[in-house]
Amino acid sequence: MTSVTIQKKPAAAPLLSWYDRHHRDLPWRISPAMARRGVTPDPYHIWLSEVMLQQTTVAAVKAYFAKFVGLWPTVADLAAAPSEDVMVAWAGLGYYARARNLKKCAEAVASAHGGRFPDTEEGLKALPGIGDYTAAAVAAIAFNRPAAVMDSNVERVISRLFAIDAPLPGSKPQMKARVAMITPQDRPGDFAQAMMDLGATICTPKRPVCALCPFNDVCIALAKDEPERFPVKAAKKEKPVRLGAAFVAVDTDGHLLLRRRPDSGLLGGMTEVPTTAWTSRVDGETGMNAAPFAAGWQACGTVTHVFTHFELRLGVYRVQVSRSDAGAVHGFWAPVTNLDGEALPTVMKKAIAAAIPTAFSIDKG
Repeated sequence: MTSVTIQKKPAAAPLLSWYDRHHRDLPWRISPAMARRGVTPDPYHIWLSEVMLQQTTVAAVKAYFAKFVGLWPTVADLAAAPSEDVMVAWAGLGYYARARNLKKCAEAVASAHGGRFPDTEEGLKALPGIGDYTAAAVAAIAFNRPAAVMDSNVERVISRLFAIDAPLPGSKPQMKARVAMITPQDRPGDFAQAMMDLGATICTPKRPVCALCPFNDVCIALAKDEPERFPVKAAKKEKPVRLGAAFVAVDTDGHLLLRRRPDSGLLGGMTEVPTTAWTSRVDGETGMNAAPFAAGWQACGTVTHVFTHFELRLGVYRVQVSRSDAGAVHGFWAPVTNLDGEALPTVMKKAIAAAIPTAFSIDKG
């Protein structure tokens, strides 16, 4: 095994030089060339992208980011938007508490800060829905503050660079301390983005391209010839499986029975077809006897959706009825041809598609 001398504090300069040449072009990002021309980041864009990127891939976020800034070009526009419109625009991106907090944060920035984001970690963390990571990311990237930014890509880079054997998530404080140690006073925003890009493109989970890494002369994991061993993760607990039923009722005019979920809790504020009372902790009823009204319900199979902490399996039932036969029901009837205008989370789209396979490919013309 080849021995190397490890620097106590790996230098930022090689990484920044690499970033200048190999950074990803992202719609919310100010590139080094743009920065040299005097272009500055829009804190609204940085905040919006960072909230969207939590638990979501860059590829998935790009279209949602473009949609949001097209509908609401400024944080004040987002603050003034109806909550239902924001939930509709967010539908499909998942982790819906983020959308509710996004709206609350925009309102706070608009009302309490004159539409300008605070420029420090402490000020940002005082806003609704902004935690340690988002505050550090916005402070560094939008305001060039020397904040320790650590997402999953950075965790991987830092764990390999220092060969941190303690498993995640318990090792996060140790990792963050190392990130803080190597974050430079000069260009901290570019440094944070460079670390993210390095983890996304070079220091990947499998088969990292160590030969091209600007840290390869000081990486302890590479010196040990075992970079893929890091980051060390605690054994995953098996996700519990929860059961329930979903009821897809269509009236004779082609309208679907929908209802709005309570604002708090899982999928809060989103739209759904009637379902039984499943939660992350308990099963709901699974048979057609739990339907919202008596009718000739037909089974359409089962759909499965994986949430962060559990797996949900919904038996799906379908019926076509006149509204008079359905009687007084909790909810509202929406055209099947306009479901894109509803705040339907992915699990509900799955249930509807199981009952009406053409629901999301119907000609809207």
